[in-house]
Amino acid sequence: MKTSGNTILVTGGGSGIGRALAQAWHAAGNTVIVTGRTLASLEETVAGREGLYAMALDVTDAEAIAGFPADVVTRFPALNVLVNNAGIMRFEDLSGSRDLADAQATVVTNLLGPIRMIDALVDHLAAQADAAIVNVTSGLAFVPLAAAPTYSASKAAMHSYSQSLRAQLGGRVEVIELAPPAVQTGLTPGQETREGYLPLDTYIAQVMALFDQVPTPAEICVPNTLAFRNAERDGHFDHLFAQLNGQADRP
Repeated sequence: MKTSGNTILVTGGGSGIGRALAQAWHAAGNTVIVTGRTLASLEETVAGREGLYAMALDVTDAEAIAGFPADVVTRFPALNVLVNNAGIMRFEDLSGSRDLADAQATVVTNLLGPIRMIDALVDHLAAQADAAIVNVTSGLAFVPLAAAPTYSASKAAMHSYSQSLRAQLGGRVEVIELAPPAVQTGLTPGQETREGYLPLDTYIAQVMALFDQVPTPAEICVPNTLAFRNAERDGHFDHLFAQLNGQADRP
């Protein structure tokens, strides 16, 4: 993926990793469009930055996604990079029958949202030079957090989907998976200052350094993610799963 001269669309660009990525790519010399449900938060992302634009889009709305390309491509015909970043994380108790609203919302946002965005824009992207799709997954795609089961499963599904997408789009659109570790963002309550989580600015600096590599790695995994990514390969999965889920001291 080129480091500058792109026109990049970032979903979920109103806060957290999406906002920070959009601003970092803009600073590197790219035109960037951020989308999200709340225009006010998007305006905060783009404030004072010429060449950084906001467009409202709810990735849970299938009809809105289907109609989105006509608008965004008309305004930004050079669009060549899609970053599927929008996502939610909900904690769920699986120990008994429950309301499945959180599970459904997670699947629609984290899995169907990116699939629909890719489907809506893939023909346009395939016709562009230096086209890329970046799918944001998680370290939890490789070692799940039991308290967030559908979130972890949705990210594992996007990891698998990205592999298939890369195989099918080979030679036309570069497919990159970006798998964050635990980062200090607003993804869950109190996470912005949670001890042991990677500061957001540190994470973004590490990510941008990996994107600067030539060729760009197919998987952008910073050091804190690699233990999760390689857990199965290295025989550490059971230990890391127990540690992550507070079971390390259980018999």
